[in-house]
Amino acid sequence: MTTTVKTKHRAMWASGDYPAVASDLVAPLGPALVQAAGIGPGQKVLDVGAGTGNAAIPAARTGATVTASDLTPELLAVGEKNSPVNLTWTEADAEDLPFETAAFDTVISCIGVMFAPFHTAAAAELLRVCRPGGTIGLASWTPEGFVGQMFATMKPYAAPPPPGAQPPPLWGDPAHLASLFGDGVTDVSAERRTLHVEHFRTAADFRDYFKANYGPTIAVYRNIADDPARVATLDAELLALAERHDLGGGAMNWEYLLYIARRAG
Repeated sequence: MTTTVKTKHRAMWASGDYPAVASDLVAPLGPALVQAAGIGPGQKVLDVGAGTGNAAIPAARTGATVTASDLTPELLAVGEKNSPVNLTWTEADAEDLPFETAAFDTVISCIGVMFAPFHTAAAAELLRVCRPGGTIGLASWTPEGFVGQMFATMKPYAAPPPPGAQPPPLWGDPAHLASLFGDGVTDVSAERRTLHVEHFRTAADFRDYFKANYGPTIAVYRNIADDPARVATLDAELLALAERHDLGGGAMNWEYLLYIARRAG
């Protein structure tokens, strides 16, 4: 990833209040991934794109020795405030990890590595730092699920991605992961699950919360800030998306892919 792209990504995730998003909405994903990956005492674990530690902290609480890595130091600083002693926080680029080859028994990412724009490079790094016979575990939003559809809705209003970048929700497509990991993994399990969200009372509450707190949404609105008509259109499209997924009283199910594989070799 070029320095310019890295800088933009850091700034995007530092904007708004992602720690609130992590605690208000997606906290259950971390423990679910830790359990599915079979993390426990004595293991060396790396969490890539760890953010504030939604997966790293529960992994450390099992007794594993955990390294939480993320491109955005502001998020790591929040997680470190409540960190177990067996958890190390490291600023790192998912596409160029500063760790030795085969250094970890388990490598996980909970809606983190999916946002690295160059998927092939990021997947190669996950494989490289995981020891042969170790576990790779991922939780990623699916293209068809609510969050994947939110990104599709925002895409026409976003700044053009860097050449060669791929959409984050592709990490929620098992076929895409098969193309990324190839024969580098065996014993693959790919299960679609849903995160039940009851934080919002209405579809408008969802839209306004994401406009205020979620970095990617903030970045899109900043990109069109000088065009009130486009802002109004995006407002309406995000509202309609949330209304279509409203189960009643603002509750929604957000689909994600839980992917567990064994590192070949």
